[in-house]
Amino acid sequence: MKYLGVDAYRMSIAWSRILPKGSLKGGVNREGIKHYNNVINELHANDIQPFVTLFHWDLPQALEDAYGGFLSPHIVEDYTNYVDICFREFGDRVKHWITLNEPFSYAYGGYVAGFFAPGRCSYPDGNCTAGNSSTEPYVVAHNLLLSHASVVKLYKEKYQAYQKGLIGISLVTNWMVPYSPSKSNHDAAQRAIDFMFGWFWDPIALGDYPLSMRALVGERLPKFTKEQSLMLKGSYDFLGLNYYTTNYVFNAPSESNVLSYRTDSQVNYTGMKNGKLIGPQAGIGFLYIYPKGLKDLLVYIKKRYNNPLIYVTENGVSEFNNASIPLKEALNDQMRVEFYRGHTHYLHRAIQKGVNVNGYFPWTLMDDYEWYLGFSVRFGLVFVDYKTLKRYPKLSAYWYKNFLKGRIHH
Repeated sequence: MKYLGVDAYRMSIAWSRILPKGSLKGGVNREGIKHYNNVINELHANDIQPFVTLFHWDLPQALEDAYGGFLSPHIVEDYTNYVDICFREFGDRVKHWITLNEPFSYAYGGYVAGFFAPGRCSYPDGNCTAGNSSTEPYVVAHNLLLSHASVVKLYKEKYQAYQKGLIGISLVTNWMVPYSPSKSNHDAAQRAIDFMFGWFWDPIALGDYPLSMRALVGERLPKFTKEQSLMLKGSYDFLGLNYYTTNYVFNAPSESNVLSYRTDSQVNYTGMKNGKLIGPQAGIGFLYIYPKGLKDLLVYIKKRYNNPLIYVTENGVSEFNNASIPLKEALNDQMRVEFYRGHTHYLHRAIQKGVNVNGYFPWTLMDDYEWYLGFSVRFGLVFVDYKTLKRYPKLSAYWYKNFLKGRIHH
């Protein structure tokens, strides 16, 4: 990182490394705290600011066993106690806190489609042993939001005045483009963004779920008490935005009598129109490269939500992990260079339009274990040889180094 010239690094703290049993009952792991102190101190020694994510989907197993994790309102207290320790131990050196990473992915992947832990869903959305895709994602999202609000309140009341940091959340969303200019497809694109981004950002920015969700989900969408709504509204100093791709969207009234989050929004998504892809497809099914979507999304958020402070906390592209190609070829990631050139160009355009963006993080520094995809795709600027763990900068790393030095002009 020092070599690349980055001045900030986004990292996560693992809840069970701090509280092995997930709650205060199981005691605090001092070794875990020491580990993160070492990482944070090493970053500071190299003039790199840590941006710390407090929950990146790794729920302590003990809490899943005890009460079903985020399906239960009990989670709010345990999460708040865990985060309190993090503020206390690391807050003198951590000035940017992210409460949750992509609560959408956690609720959708874990409770609608079932391909993320804890693997809950109902037919026909996936093949799970337990779950209900029409109710559980909404319950989980609700408890994620209340957990977020609780720790923001804690930080603002107990720590912010003297630690002088900022706190926010990282939300993922695709940008949505109407399949055709018709009103029904235009409305569908708005619903699509409501059900992905608005699901979490509307409560945090405005105090309640989007009206389209209230109308279509009805009684299955939990309600906030007046007190909860007030606690949520404005519970952020910044929005972390994770952007990867854009979809064409068209109106699709639900014909099924099986209720599910997946059909509630009454929209269908596609990457293709008139036989043409919206952008080149990366080494992961859903990801079409569409840099202009980043600018359009940022401008939309500025207009609709009163121009919040934004950090782009993830933006990146994968290729398939092809073990049969020589290293030299694997390091020549021209597609990723084009991806970052395009996205930083449109990010600059958004800033010129007055969007309040203060930082940008590629996903990811090094090839990683990418959730349910494991080692089958590579997202890194730096190539990792998984047999020897040796690291080699890819072409994109050199491009990014030059970009940060100001040697690349759009």
